[in-house]
Amino acid sequence: MTTFKRILTAALAALMLTASGCGGSAEPGTETEAEQETEAASVTVYDKTGAYVLAANGEAIIPSPALSAAGEDNRRVFYEIFVGSFSDSDGDGTGDLRGVINRLDYLNDGDPASGLSLGVEGIWLTPVFLSPSYHKYNVTDYYEIDPQFGTMDDLKELIGLCHERNIKLILDLPINHTGTENAWFTAFAAARRSGDESDPYYDFYTCFPAGEEPAGRTFAAIEGTDEVYECNFSESMPELNYDNDAVRRAALDVAKYYLDLGVDGFRFDAAKYIYFGDNEKSAGFWQWYVDELRAIRPDVYTVAEVWDSDGVTDVYFPAVNCFDFTTSQVSGLIAETAKYGNVNAFTAYVGRYIQNIEALRSDAFPTLFITNHDQDRAAGFLTVASGQMNMAANLYILSPGSPFIYYGEELGIRGSRGAANTDANRRLAMLWGDGDTVADPEGATYDPANQIGTTAADQIADGGSLYSYYKRLIAIRAANPEIARGDYEALAFADTKLGGFIATADGVSVCVLHNTTQRDITVDLADVTDMTFSSVAASIGAGAAALDGTTVTLGAQTSAVLR
Repeated sequence: MTTFKRILTAALAALMLTASGCGGSAEPGTETEAEQETEAASVTVYDKTGAYVLAANGEAIIPSPALSAAGEDNRRVFYEIFVGSFSDSDGDGTGDLRGVINRLDYLNDGDPASGLSLGVEGIWLTPVFLSPSYHKYNVTDYYEIDPQFGTMDDLKELIGLCHERNIKLILDLPINHTGTENAWFTAFAAARRSGDESDPYYDFYTCFPAGEEPAGRTFAAIEGTDEVYECNFSESMPELNYDNDAVRRAALDVAKYYLDLGVDGFRFDAAKYIYFGDNEKSAGFWQWYVDELRAIRPDVYTVAEVWDSDGVTDVYFPAVNCFDFTTSQVSGLIAETAKYGNVNAFTAYVGRYIQNIEALRSDAFPTLFITNHDQDRAAGFLTVASGQMNMAANLYILSPGSPFIYYGEELGIRGSRGAANTDANRRLAMLWGDGDTVADPEGATYDPANQIGTTAADQIADGGSLYSYYKRLIAIRAANPEIARGDYEALAFADTKLGGFIATADGVSVCVLHNTTQRDITVDLADVTDMTFSSVAASIGAGAAALDGTTVTLGAQTSAVLR
């Protein structure tokens, strides 16, 4: 067997482990090469790089035109890292950039055929800039890496390593506000105290005479004056004045600096608060800002936090992609569907959503997620034992666009605000299980007795673990890139909760089906589409999948990809 064919066969064998359900009938690594080749002969799939088609005999054949852009665009699986809680490289208890570097092999080792890493294709780092808080959203200096997290050289090294592995790295950019220790605010407050209207920082932040401030917004006194500054999140987070062109240019210079450094884009924090209560005006700012970034780098990755309904995010989509909060949290569509819900309702929503945002901007795409650092962790309301956590992952990772995994979600880590009402409980230390000294953040009160009893080390060694499940799920998505970037057609099955969609790219189609229920379901594809499929490329979940002509039988809490 040639080395090239051996690599492709190994990639296919990793995918084929999913055909027998969640954990498979044997532990990874126990099958012989001959057994793997026998499995490989049972189906035709795309290899994980998206570069070649594997025929039924395991040979690599012609490159697929439909996949020529796979791995190069922005429709990829991202992994959010709350930096201070992820991995500690120097023993001080705080996660840092060197810790992220040390864990790259866990996230993506750069070898699609190895099957040894999670396989994520992008990383979102929460703010790394100099800041007095543990979360770093009140920035003191945008041009300095907080010493708790490392140095600018560490960031440069991380960028280079990510690019070597085809990982896109984006930074969390909180520019709605700064911290009160920021030199901009210090100069602003001094100019206000002196009354020097010629000072370039005099109008850098939003302020009003005391007693004349608009209702419904939050303000704090500027010491030594009769004026107040706007601070809707915290007194330590003064809001910048984006009616001032100098402020706009200063914020743009920050992004340009990091694009020049090599980062691939940004997550924009609190995007709808640029002009509090005025979505049209805030969206206008982002149109200008992102247009400027695209002029520098046309493929810049941008996604905005507009924590609101779809009707509000519609205002922003002409400028920038937005996270889909309708699908997130305990009451979101992902969780509701995973809890034995109707997949047809979920896929119909996704279809309408895509049609709507593409009408607003032709290159828009969905950004689905279950939870992030501001929300209670998914494993607290979607248990692994019930299979609901697995199904939730299937629903959003095997969906178009760019899904985001919150660090530790792949292990089932728990965490919630609880009675202490602190977000620190949602940002607990990653459970490595190998001596990593990263500790829970300042203010955390989460009871360790409520935490899971396994670690990353445990789950990596367990072929039936949630981590192994996520790894196989991401591999299936990578092997079928039409899911991420194809035209989406929701399938409307009647009288059943089983549902799915067809994704088509350059004339190549895949069909994705989900059964969230606790029983096997059989459907006839001829009832919902004229398109025909010849094989089950992959299945993942508690059961199995079978295709007989146009008839599909899908096991309980199982998803399948048909080609």
